[in-house]
Amino acid sequence: MRHGTFPFEEPVRSQDPPHRKCDKPGCDKAGEYRAPKDRTLKEYYWFCLEHVQEYNKNWDYYAGMSPDEIEAYLRHDVGWQRPTWKLGERASQMYHYVDPLGMQSEFSPERGSDGRDNAPSAPKIDPAVAAAARILELTFPLEIKQVKINYKRLAKAYHPDSNGGDKASEEHFKDVSEAYRLIMSVLKA
Repeated sequence: MRHGTFPFEEPVRSQDPPHRKCDKPGCDKAGEYRAPKDRTLKEYYWFCLEHVQEYNKNWDYYAGMSPDEIEAYLRHDVGWQRPTWKLGERASQMYHYVDPLGMQSEFSPERGSDGRDNAPSAPKIDPAVAAAARILELTFPLEIKQVKINYKRLAKAYHPDSNGGDKASEEHFKDVSEAYRLIMSVLKA
């Protein structure tokens, strides 16, 4: 026995493929060319050259579909019948995963090739300024116009003359005045 051969005989194969007759009634020629029976493309007719050409001229893939269905099919076919999304629509979802060990952090868009943060950090805010902003009921970023509006409103509400000498209102008025002076000095600097 030769090396690399199987110990059994190969079946005898015919050199010619099995002879099919043309599926067109009354034609005795060989059916060498296939043509789809329907849109599913799973079953086929076998025709001779003359009859397959005739069949193809008359066959309409979109037969039985409305114009809207044809339009939808063609639009879907642009992406090879695969689901598609608008450009950039799902890109942000890539970063919505839980990574408690930080193993994927090097791939984060905020990190550079050296692994350090490239994202701009929030400006450091002096705790005294943050407390003054809370007293004046302000949010960052601070604007002089809004600081003045809030100061006038709170000064009117807590002024001792409008509260009949109430000590708590007087203390709150002092806090509002001091917060206003601090924030204005920071904003004008």
